[in-house]
Amino acid sequence: MTRIFVPSKGPDDWRNLLAEPDKHWAHGYSAQALAHCWEEAKGFPLEIRRILSQHYALDPIEPLLIFPEWKVGLVGGAHPSQNDVWVLAKSQNGLVSIAVEGKVEEPFDKSLGEWKADASRGKEIRLSYLMEILGLREPIPDSVCYQLLHRTASAVIEAERFVAHDAAMLVHSFSPTNQWFDDFAAFVSLFGRKAEIDRLVTTVVSKRMPLHLGWVHGDERYLSA
Repeated sequence: MTRIFVPSKGPDDWRNLLAEPDKHWAHGYSAQALAHCWEEAKGFPLEIRRILSQHYALDPIEPLLIFPEWKVGLVGGAHPSQNDVWVLAKSQNGLVSIAVEGKVEEPFDKSLGEWKADASRGKEIRLSYLMEILGLREPIPDSVCYQLLHRTASAVIEAERFVAHDAAMLVHSFSPTNQWFDDFAAFVSLFGRKAEIDRLVTTVVSKRMPLHLGWVHGDERYLSA
């Protein structure tokens, strides 16, 4: 994958980065809502800034670089974790790696059990790798969403690569009913924390790195953008 990037000229540039633009780029879908929201903000959308500011180490915080559809390589297979948005930010403590998953009505893809159904040696290696990155020791329930595991791990991986002090994974949901929040809450419970909408929770993962997790309710006007 190339490491040469060009500045965005608007939301349509985000469309070109999607794996299936004709399928995923439409009113009411997360890809389009996310692109219009972040482009209009020209930085962190207000609701993203608000949730990050709930932790003293992230207040104040400013985005340095924002990359749509950022791919992070994972051990144990050829497919990377493709972040809807990845941000390299700067706080008072140093750099922060932030992975953002956009959502409206789309589910978090397969459960861990479904993903493991055709278990291969590569998948066993990847799961062990993700657990190590996230500092998880107990077996993970098959009901947990696999996408949340690798998306969060990608935030930690990039934090280590850029020598960042903190990592964060945020779900930026434009769903009026916060659909699929229960799946996110089940994932957060793996770390012994309780998730709440628009509340940041913090844990510690590999190499004693702070990991911040949050479900952010986005502005619903972007559903018709």
